[in-house]
Amino acid sequence: MATRNLYIPENVSHPGTTLDEKMKEMGMSVKEFAVRTSKPEKTVIAIIKGDSSITPEMAVAFESVTKIPANFWMNRQRIYDECVARSKRQAQIVSFADWAKKFPYADMANQGWVEKKTVQEEKTAVILNFFGVSSPTAWENYYMNQQLKVAFRISLATTKEPYAISAWLRKGELQASEIIVKTDYSDKLLRSKLFAMKELMRKKPGNFPEQLQSLCAECGIKLMYTPCLKKAPISGSARWINNIPCIQLSGRSKRYDTFWFSFFHEIGHILLHGKKDIFLEDIEYNVEQLEKEKQADEFSSDVLLTEKETNIIIEGNDFGTTALKRYAAQFNTHPAIIVGRLQHLKILPFAKHVESFELFN
Repeated sequence: MATRNLYIPENVSHPGTTLDEKMKEMGMSVKEFAVRTSKPEKTVIAIIKGDSSITPEMAVAFESVTKIPANFWMNRQRIYDECVARSKRQAQIVSFADWAKKFPYADMANQGWVEKKTVQEEKTAVILNFFGVSSPTAWENYYMNQQLKVAFRISLATTKEPYAISAWLRKGELQASEIIVKTDYSDKLLRSKLFAMKELMRKKPGNFPEQLQSLCAECGIKLMYTPCLKKAPISGSARWINNIPCIQLSGRSKRYDTFWFSFFHEIGHILLHGKKDIFLEDIEYNVEQLEKEKQADEFSSDVLLTEKETNIIIEGNDFGTTALKRYAAQFNTHPAIIVGRLQHLKILPFAKHVESFELFN
């Protein structure tokens, strides 16, 4: 992710330096200048030494005496103050290094999420910009301490890799900001699109990921594909961002059946569990959240292949390629879904029908 190139001078003199030079040019003493501007002599001295700032009221008074516009004095003061603030900020960034090192920077850079940097100070600054926070404390309050529950109602404090997971989530948030949906979401509209989504799964066209994004957009949902980081093996996420339901998938298993199970699992969260929570797959949850995960699992399973349909296939006891294709056509699903279900139930070994469940082939 590129950052803006801003020209920031390393050293900027205090406007008092310019004032001192102008007074000498005019042949005017500090005492005379103080009298002419109706300012205390000690204030003028403090400004010349760089120990005090020029206020807007002073700038207007200085304009009358020096014939230099007030906005010149104010701009000089602003630039100087910014330079001082940035100098202090640089010292802060240096102190944030240990925090920044906890993120998988190299992996994030290889994914193209952040610029490749070698200097730690630059890496730290990039991490702060990536998350849109000013300090590690701000990051912790958002991702760990739940101080903004409306936007992020889950704490990563109990997860094994909160830094990598937060980076994956943040990337999804940035992707979502670039997607425009022109339709307001409604449960009724989403349910009306489920058949078309399942048809897409059944037919598996070469551009099905793009078509699926379009179908989601048509019912007011943003769908993002975000490769998982090595330290954050997350399959998917469902949450509401700016009052819009968003689904984020990683496709990490590279399996067709897992991709679609994860997708409809997230759809289940949106339909069944509302706007309050964010759901992350493959992390540990409390009892209440586990129940919601179970509900989403059941929803996804029923959409892809019902229990009744699964039992019919099992009773048929024919798991050859021809039979699987016949069952897939009969139950309006894809052979990979059947293979995955039978493997999950330990009826088929995982080495069986490998070619049927590859995500892209």
